[in-house]
Amino acid sequence: MPVHRRREGAAAFVELDFPPVNAIGRDARRGLADALDWIEAQDGLDRVILSGRGTCFAAGADAREFDAPPVPPHLPDVARRIEDCPVPWIAAISGPALGGGLELALACRARIASPKASLGLPETTLGVVPGAGGTQRLPRLVGVERAARMVAFGRPVAGAEAATSGLVEALADDPVAAACAVDTARLREAAPVRTRSAAPAAAATLEALRAEIAAKLPGRAAPGVALDLVAGAASSPFDEALAAERAAFLRLREAPEARALRHLFFAERAAKVPASLAEIAPAPIERVCVVGGGTMGAGIAWALLSAGLDVTLVETDDEAVARARANLDKIVAQGLKGGHVSKGQADERRARLDATTEFGRAQGAGLAIEAVFEDIGAKRAVFARLEAALGAEAIFATNTSYLDPDAIAAGLADPSRLVGLHFFAPAHVMRLVEIVRAKETSPRALAAAYALAKRLGKVPVLAGACEGFVGNRIYARYREAAETILLDGSTPWEIDSAMTGFGFAMGPYETQDLSGLDIAFANRRRKDAARDPARRYPFVVADRMVAEGRLGRKAGVGWYRYPGGGPRVDDPLVEDMIAEEARFAKVSRRAFAADEIVERCTLAMIDEAARILEEGMARSAAEIDLVTALGYGFPRARGGLMFHADALGPARVLTRLEALAAEDAAFWRPAKLIAELAASGRTFASVGG
Repeated sequence: MPVHRRREGAAAFVELDFPPVNAIGRDARRGLADALDWIEAQDGLDRVILSGRGTCFAAGADAREFDAPPVPPHLPDVARRIEDCPVPWIAAISGPALGGGLELALACRARIASPKASLGLPETTLGVVPGAGGTQRLPRLVGVERAARMVAFGRPVAGAEAATSGLVEALADDPVAAACAVDTARLREAAPVRTRSAAPAAAATLEALRAEIAAKLPGRAAPGVALDLVAGAASSPFDEALAAERAAFLRLREAPEARALRHLFFAERAAKVPASLAEIAPAPIERVCVVGGGTMGAGIAWALLSAGLDVTLVETDDEAVARARANLDKIVAQGLKGGHVSKGQADERRARLDATTEFGRAQGAGLAIEAVFEDIGAKRAVFARLEAALGAEAIFATNTSYLDPDAIAAGLADPSRLVGLHFFAPAHVMRLVEIVRAKETSPRALAAAYALAKRLGKVPVLAGACEGFVGNRIYARYREAAETILLDGSTPWEIDSAMTGFGFAMGPYETQDLSGLDIAFANRRRKDAARDPARRYPFVVADRMVAEGRLGRKAGVGWYRYPGGGPRVDDPLVEDMIAEEARFAKVSRRAFAADEIVERCTLAMIDEAARILEEGMARSAAEIDLVTALGYGFPRARGGLMFHADALGPARVLTRLEALAAEDAAFWRPAKLIAELAASGRTFASVGG
């Protein structure tokens, strides 16, 4: 039975058992309702201890049920029965207690958590709000301000913070044993949470939170609704507010935003080792060599150290080693400032780092990751040194963003040992990693790459070896569309405003300024010889920017100006430069509306993604969604690029691309796959596994 129950003297034990995370689905709710019936029929009980089997209390509702009509028993009703039960319940929380799991705990008379517990209401990350009392019971324990921040942003808290805030009454390494020891009289005196009053927040505090939500989660509906519901806990009757919460939950879960976020939620969980590699057990890796200690290499090294791996970081000379250590120190300082790491943890991780100029010090490493600058000669030289220093069983990985892994592997005696591991900057923060399969990459190397991604907590996406792989290839097409719009009549700030209005955190020009315009410039020069002469070249303004030293934030000026290193400022000189280059190119400029900018940029990306699917460079549309959402800031609330394409419909995408092809056939000619899907009535989601 998935909900276990037993009695020991005056204590009843109810245990959730729905591996792997004890999700609160229909069977769990039925099991809890049956347990309540059983408890109410018992005599002589003085407590009920609710826990989860394994390492988890309960990690939320079963999101798979959100696409179907609600089925009784409903979670709010189960929670109310727990709260009103004649025998007081204690939640004994080990591991995660999230979403519906925490709502069950909030309905108990007391909560005891382990120090490693994680408690939160992350429903807004799925486009909904808590639907079983979370927005009303939580503020009655921790106050409106703290609850509003937890619920609106969906961020869980650890056991220690839960204890200091009043969310749990006590911490214990063994919460079940501690719950057994709670004084009976004290337990019976504990009032149901709903009967307590919520400490209100000042109006100014709530407005500041609303502004923060708008800035950090633009265009998202659920966080604002959650804030209103939590704030109402201080003034509205409990049952009235509970009904409003439930109505909001049911309304939001049917909205496009929630459907899009659920799609990404399940896509992330489906991003696993391919079936073809399921039987391959990769050799355990405990030591990794990282070659290159720049921003990317240092980020990769810190991610490895944070996952408990030993790292040998190799640089060219002592000065470069010192710079690499300084780069790591910056990461540590940021982690300490943000509370993501303690000084003790930082010191322990640093102790597992060996920064050196000697490749021979990497002996014993099961994996070596190259993270030097984008030059094929430099990368091949690194792997020649690694091949001489490491054993034949070591796996080699290149972090190249654009270069051909086949060409890099060609210099190896055994090219099958090389795989692409394309991390995204900052590598210790970004969750996406593209695993690039070169022509000779062995299943053993691929399996090792997937095992490393799992250990690092990354979301892996398999990509074929093509220019830019999946993400950079799509982003390059986005950039090309934006540069064409710029030359034909727009400005960087108009394009950035249109794309942030669509839901991107940054537009393409502010992003360029952040990364440095010289990086893309060097990549364009690398491809000069292979450029299609029939294809328009719209990067004339971008090239001139680099020629004039306008390299972005690091130079204090790029597409925008950054006076004193502060916020961006629109630069009229850039407008003059664009107009001048347009005259040289004999372009008749015109105005572009924001929706036209968005349409052209997104259609260009969709078309390139369709070509990637067509060529088999990505396994599925869902994996392209993961790349665009996790790696390139495509709005999560739109489900990723291909989910958005299916919302438009392949037929509409085809019609609009064909219309645009009338002005520039070389750039806008639709991929064959789009025409095939439109003709057959299929979706992009139907392509691939």
